[in-house]
Amino acid sequence: MSLLVPFDGSALATRALERASTFSDLLDEEVVALTVIPDDPEYARDRGWITQGEPFDMDAIAAGIGDRANEVAPEATVRTERVDSDEPTATSTTNVVREIRRVAAEIEASVVFIGSENAGSVIAPQSSVGSPVASDHRYDVYVVREPGHEVDPEDLADIDSTQDDL
Repeated sequence: MSLLVPFDGSALATRALERASTFSDLLDEEVVALTVIPDDPEYARDRGWITQGEPFDMDAIAAGIGDRANEVAPEATVRTERVDSDEPTATSTTNVVREIRRVAAEIEASVVFIGSENAGSVIAPQSSVGSPVASDHRYDVYVVREPGHEVDPEDLADIDSTQDDL
């Protein structure tokens, strides 16, 4: 069994990898940091992997994200998968989700650690892999919703207003 972390280098994915590493020590399970790179330059730009005008180089992206994962969790196995956008009805995000789920099944992941700012939202954005990956019942899901910084008090829900008067 393994702990899988879909890793795109973002602050939330980094935090998820840190948490998975902590759990790994306790559970004595391998951590696999998985980066899925679709052959889509716009997807790469949207995630900050490349800048506007920078050439789309999957090898360079894989190396950069792999280096970042190794900095965060040197004991983790870093794995990169590339997906083609050959299916006309599938988005790059759909292809990424499919690959994460495929790898989770292949490595028999016991827990998938997802960094997602949209966890718990009623509407899941189409660009997020969190909701579709979390819907698979073959593994548990640990959702990291905060990158490790202070929370703005205005972002907190008013818990008192959801309770009946006592």
